[in-house]
Amino acid sequence: MLKPLIILTGPTAAGKTELSISLAKKIGGEIISADSMQVYKYMDIGSAKISREEMEGIPHYLIDEWEPDEEFNVAIFKEYAKKYIQEIYDKDKIPIIVGGTGFYIQAILRDIDFLETKEDRDYRKELQTLAETRGQDYLHSLLKEVDRESFYMIHSNNVKRVIRALEFYKLTGKKISEHNEEQKNRESPYEYFYFVLTDDRENLYHRIDLRVDKMMEQGLLEEVKQLAGKGYHRQMASMQGLGYKELLSFLNHEITLEEAVTLMKRDTRHFAKRQLTWFRREKDVIWLNKKDFDYDNEKILAEIMNRIGDITI
Repeated sequence: MLKPLIILTGPTAAGKTELSISLAKKIGGEIISADSMQVYKYMDIGSAKISREEMEGIPHYLIDEWEPDEEFNVAIFKEYAKKYIQEIYDKDKIPIIVGGTGFYIQAILRDIDFLETKEDRDYRKELQTLAETRGQDYLHSLLKEVDRESFYMIHSNNVKRVIRALEFYKLTGKKISEHNEEQKNRESPYEYFYFVLTDDRENLYHRIDLRVDKMMEQGLLEEVKQLAGKGYHRQMASMQGLGYKELLSFLNHEITLEEAVTLMKRDTRHFAKRQLTWFRREKDVIWLNKKDFDYDNEKILAEIMNRIGDITI
């Protein structure tokens, strides 16, 4: 029999954290974060990282485990997530994947094979130099010539993934989007339930704007100053996160603080839209629109419990 795995995902600011704690308590679960930013230490406010108090005693994994200058990617996520899933099973608990990074979720759900990928460090350096000298948009435009699907799916700000897609095409002659599509159709090694928590767009965008304002009130600018003071810079994948890159631009006197905050709100809304596009393309997704449940987490939790039934290890 396949073992159970629960996924609770959705766009940023949808309210996954609070619901995930209630769910974990209800079913005897432990939580693995599928968030590409919360894994980093010192990056608390800008990543909307769950606090120890908010965890309410529920064990969390892949939170605060990496230094901001350390490499963390989807292959590393999959390696550690699988290890933690087994540890949770060994305790007769149920693993719950919580977070909004769709590719991370797909990697573990479909057991995607990353072993085929090779590296060309010289070409990678060449592309990185192009991004620094001619700009991220220019580098992104190169992707449109060889892999239009990836061009539309990968944002120009995500230099790391743009470089990887170009490198993959050069090494294999295949589009990475086609490779990912093949992998996506693999059978899952789990009995899974894939929940996507969402809200009407207007409400979601309003929550995003409020969240950004709250982050600034909580001291996000000071957090970014401290990171910069430790030597962390915008060429690092961690510092390309929403909120961090915009405030680094302010600290480098490239834009005003007001412009930085406006960009944070705009880019976060765009990010939420891309997240929803990703989840719509996934199979067997169970949508939970908060409006349909009168914004009552107890009603949403009851629907989840109805869907998963009497779940056991």
